[in-house]
Amino acid sequence: MHTVAVLALDQVIPFDLSTPIEVFSRTRLPDGRPGYQVRVCAERDEVDAGAFTLRAPWSLEGLEGADTIIVPGVTDPTAPLSPAVRGALRSAAADGTRIASVCAGTFPLAATGLLDGLRVTTHWRATGLLAALHPDTDVDPDVLYVDNGQFLTSAGAAAGMDLCLHMIRRDYGSAVAADAARLSVMPLEREGGQAQFIVHDHAPAPQGSELEPLLAWLRENLARDLTLADIAAQSGTSTRTLIRRFRDQTGTTPLQWLHRARIRQAQHLLETTDHSVERIGGQVGFGSATAFRDRFKRTTGVSPQTYRRTFS
Repeated sequence: MHTVAVLALDQVIPFDLSTPIEVFSRTRLPDGRPGYQVRVCAERDEVDAGAFTLRAPWSLEGLEGADTIIVPGVTDPTAPLSPAVRGALRSAAADGTRIASVCAGTFPLAATGLLDGLRVTTHWRATGLLAALHPDTDVDPDVLYVDNGQFLTSAGAAAGMDLCLHMIRRDYGSAVAADAARLSVMPLEREGGQAQFIVHDHAPAPQGSELEPLLAWLRENLARDLTLADIAAQSGTSTRTLIRRFRDQTGTTPLQWLHRARIRQAQHLLETTDHSVERIGGQVGFGSATAFRDRFKRTTGVSPQTYRRTFS
């Protein structure tokens, strides 16, 4: 039987902890036998889980001999990793153990150095912090999970379920994974990545910035077919000066800012109205429904119709 050890670090996020416990514990093989034995392991006798304190039945020694180790997220992803935990994870990796993280669990796993040079992911709100703290990793903010073979990482908490189902499919095949997905009331594969969940806010400008009136004008004129020259004329500057000021104050270009604003408005309309995709594309300034669909999918990872089904 495949043994899964779930590591309960201090300040563990209960949802992240419970997801692999539930998904793997309830997985059954075609003959009815359990597919996994699950161990909950911790460094100390008691673990702070926020709303409650838990006592894990296994110490760090429970990681030894496990086929898979899961590292759930923690409330403070910047918290230092203890030498004992780091050593236990590195030792397990040296033995060939598969190690996966759920959500912000990528941070403590990355702190071991095991993810250096690898493509990884975490919750979209934390991808910038992960890249800053662990520059030797290649952080992908758009996907639900990344499988590097021995090391796997997942995005936000619910993506931990996607990752668990993916590992079950690797271990026992699609039929067993599909059955586990039905028990979890989850699709075996979700369409798109986590890009569809990212809130594409307007790139900020400093308070009192000279761009503020122009940004307000752009928001009011998203439906217009605006060119860089149009925007420069509105701002009373040359296109070169406009681009420089935008980069200095928003970190992006005028047209990139405009595209981002249009997609955010389109998301709002898809969530709150029953307007057709074609009408919404026109309302946010796209000349054709095809251009709108292409830009929307490139930005969010899913089609407008799929986005509407998910979020309306």
